Amino acid sequence: MNDTNNTLTLALSKGRIFSETLPLLAAAGISVTEDPERSRKLILPTSDPALRIIIVRASDVPTYVQYGAADLGVAGKDVLIENGTEGLYQPIDLRIAKCHMSVAVRTGFDYENAVRQGARLRVATKYVRMAREHFARKGVHIDLIKLYGSMELAPLIGLSDVIVDLVSTGATLRANNLVEVEHVMDISSRLVVNQASLKLKHARIQPLLDAFERAALLMP
Repeated sequence: MNDTNNTLTLALSKGRIFSETLPLLAAAGISVTEDPERSRKLILPTSDPALRIIIVRASDVPTYVQYGAADLGVAGKDVLIENGTEGLYQPIDLRIAKCHMSVAVRTGFDYENAVRQGARLRVATKYVRMAREHFARKGVHIDLIKLYGSMELAPLIGLSDVIVDLVSTGATLRANNLVEVEHVMDISSRLVVNQASLKLKHARIQPLLDAFERAALLMP
């Protein structure tokens, strides 16, 4: 468990989740005193001496919370599905960092015909569990190719037929002559809480949960 019953640790990742969590913290009367994009520090103080923030990789947030190294964290639905949610309480959809998971192909690829014929598709993605479940529901056989970046390159050079990836504006797909052909699911970020922390630090955590929930309801 995290150090004392009076201190809370919130795990966040850099970038969009961090910046979009700031207004939620502000709703609880809390500000972060350092910018992780400018600081090399991985533990950031806040205006509340009893709350600190740790900066971790997005995919590691559930692990830090699950094992009690952080009491709370903010993680995308995609990360939670891929990594599992054992030992985590997910009280709030924060409605931040919104995007969606899609199947995309190079322009001109006959996706509907390929799927209808039941041909084996080569699927490049880092979201292996979501891709496998999506195509299983469709009864389509796939060969999964796990990549960690430059997903758009895979269908362009023949590594895969399709990709399954997060899409925000679609600009990167368009720039690389790719098109979305199927919507898999909407994605937003969730607040996750260590179950033991929720019991042992309930008096500290509940007001934060309440403030986050009120602020999340105001999100577009």
